[in-house]
Amino acid sequence: MDFLLNTNVQFYIIAYLVGGIPFGLILAKYFAKVDITEAGSGSIGATNVLRVLKEENPKLAKKIAIATLACDVLKGILVLSIAKFIGLSVETLWAIAILSVVGHCYSPYLKFEGGKGVATGMGVFFFMLPIETILALVVWAIAVKISKVSSVSSLLALLTLVFSSFVIHPSISVIQTHAPILIIGFIILYKHIPNIMRLFRGKEKRVV
Repeated sequence: MDFLLNTNVQFYIIAYLVGGIPFGLILAKYFAKVDITEAGSGSIGATNVLRVLKEENPKLAKKIAIATLACDVLKGILVLSIAKFIGLSVETLWAIAILSVVGHCYSPYLKFEGGKGVATGMGVFFFMLPIETILALVVWAIAVKISKVSSVSSLLALLTLVFSSFVIHPSISVIQTHAPILIIGFIILYKHIPNIMRLFRGKEKRVV
């Protein structure tokens, strides 16, 4: 058990546990008395929070969805910020980024179920690759305005981020590989497979 005394390992565990905090579930239960894991898509993310709660209280739904989004973004950034502050390596930061997203998508508090990883992924990517993330957010904003479909917007934003990372940073500083970006991208894409199937069947719901 000596490996648990290693600072890197401690931060990996913290990243996973913090990433797994289901803020959407917590906020929806506390403020709206609704278990979002048993409604809509069952996801703990902001989109499902908005979709489920707006049927009864649209104003409250938007507030809780925004709060969920903010918390899911910040939980990845928080651990990364502390890790960077104490001087952990870039390699370790990327591992923390991956584990934050894994925690959100496969939460230890929800029998390893969770969200799609978009908000937490956005947070860790903004910390590690701010330019690419800003470009992705612009694409997301345009796509959601046109399509009104969260999954389409999120996947287009993800594609933009991954592609732009190869253009802007052909060689990622220090680690010299795009592997962490591709791993996070794959996790988010994998979690969206049900959405993609519904898109092909024409059954994917609009957010608004």
